[in-house]
Amino acid sequence: MAKQRVIVTGGAANIGLAIARAFAQNGAKVHLCDIDPKALADATRDGQLVGAACDITDAEQVARYMDEAIETMGGLDVLVSNIGLPGPTLPLELIELADWQKVLNVNLTGGFLMSRAAIPHLKRSGSGTMIFMSSVSGRMGHPNRSPYATTKWGLIGLAKTLARELGPYNIRVNAILPGAVDNKRARKVLLEITGSKAETEQEIEQVVRDNLAAHQSIARLVPMEEIGALAVFLASDGGRSISGQMIPIDADMRA
Repeated sequence: MAKQRVIVTGGAANIGLAIARAFAQNGAKVHLCDIDPKALADATRDGQLVGAACDITDAEQVARYMDEAIETMGGLDVLVSNIGLPGPTLPLELIELADWQKVLNVNLTGGFLMSRAAIPHLKRSGSGTMIFMSSVSGRMGHPNRSPYATTKWGLIGLAKTLARELGPYNIRVNAILPGAVDNKRARKVLLEITGSKAETEQEIEQVVRDNLAAHQSIARLVPMEEIGALAVFLASDGGRSISGQMIPIDADMRA
């Protein structure tokens, strides 16, 4: 792990930052890719991580970013394709074409462009790893979130296809499927779903636990640090025989 060189897209905040920190804490060199310069500045302030701004839907920006990251780290062993938009929360018939295309451009085309740029460097690694951040929506669907769910299903197909294409080069490719993640956004969504008027922290946590208990075997939100730990494992020697898999980390979410 200490010798690994890692790129994390959407790495300046939330799950992406948790994954980046997990790799760095295990000794890897980590380069962040993010469209938000301020978030990048905050994430790299302590010097543990480095990064550069990039719009992953722009092929020229992706090429420039990859050149900079490779020059900085001296090569590439791991690509974590994490960046993604949630998109509109509406029935399909109310979704504008521009909003549909925006989600597909970022979540799918962005993943394609970054993967295409990374593959030649991963081949030179001799033992490369690609990880796509999908979602529980990528195996069960998600009412009123059709653009998001469609892209998350698509990333699983991309991961499985690349696992077969790149296996001969000793590159393994997997998709991680988080469920309800422990952050402010997840709590807000759960309150909206239940129509709860909870205000205090204690009331909110009770609503969260009750809702999760009805839909998951383990009534807890998934800490982002655990997603980071899973990504690190898949890229480690312990994950050398794991490829082409969709791996849920969702406390056994059933609905």
